[in-house]
Amino acid sequence: MPRMLRRAAVLGATAHVASNRGAAKGAQQQAAADAAASPPPPEQVAPSAPAAPVASTDSYAELMKLKELFDAGVLTQEEFDAQKAKILAG
Repeated sequence: MPRMLRRAAVLGATAHVASNRGAAKGAQQQAAADAAASPPPPEQVAPSAPAAPVASTDSYAELMKLKELFDAGVLTQEEFDAQKAKILAG
């Protein structure tokens, strides 16, 4: 096969692959644009309760200890969430 013919075949194949990738990327971008263009209907939000008081430094220290125990694997996610809720509640 002559050198020029091989070069043309390689360039043609490369152009074909690039075209397919560009088309796929364009389709993804179009899908993302369509999803962004049609926002979901607004949700009905119930009036919220008054804001909770700011946590004291003792609560912060307890939460940090709790997080260290969770990171060490002593507590499970459920136990961590339950204790955190208890600390934040009061």
